Amino acid sequence: MQIFAGLGNPGAQYARNRHNIGFMALDRIAEDHGFAPWKTKFQAEIAEGRLGGQRVLLLKPMTYMNRSGQSVGEAVRFYKLEPEDVTVFHDELDLAPGKLKVKSGGGHAGHNGLRSIHGHIGDSYARVRLGIGHPGRKEQVANYVLHDFAKADEEWLDDLLRGLSDGAPDLASGDAPRFLNAVALRVSPPRSGTGDRRPQKSAETAPKTEPGRAAPETPAPDHAEPAPEPDTRTALQKLADRFR
Repeated sequence: MQIFAGLGNPGAQYARNRHNIGFMALDRIAEDHGFAPWKTKFQAEIAEGRLGGQRVLLLKPMTYMNRSGQSVGEAVRFYKLEPEDVTVFHDELDLAPGKLKVKSGGGHAGHNGLRSIHGHIGDSYARVRLGIGHPGRKEQVANYVLHDFAKADEEWLDDLLRGLSDGAPDLASGDAPRFLNAVALRVSPPRSGTGDRRPQKSAETAPKTEPGRAAPETPAPDHAEPAPEPDTRTALQKLADRFR
């Protein structure tokens, strides 16, 4: 069994905050993969289900971000799991919006949710770091993470969450490269047939043709005069016509 823990703060007022992107990721996975209804246990909202061949517990701590480790630690001890069986989805200031990285072990980089988890189960769990960008100044961070995503963020955020859900079975099976590829296909899908992500020409500049047929010629302007017919007279006829 594995635990996928998403970090955030409980309550409707926080639901769309940047700090709650971990909750959003788990909500999408639960919906797309047919997990059991959410229920309350381990000071958290939990949902059980399967991702591929793996049994997975989705866990959203209701302890507020700074005490996330209480909830995660309680679930780990109940199921007699190891820290390596836990994957934490969390917001990451040091990654551009829509970017993500997968990491196993290491420090908490000042993230209070991770700091709390470190204190309860150690540091050898996996993390899915979900980029939300940085406001630019340290003193603005608290206000930034506790505010909702901007309307302009909705498109990339939806693509990212769908990609996380697409790749969740690969993540559960331990195949991080395939997981990352699934996300990439949602966030920046290749153009059909070529893999080229550059904009294609519009129909106005590149007329479509049926396979195996040449492109239609550009019609002549309406004012163009017809080409003169060739003169087929013999030399004797031309001479006679001059004296008529």
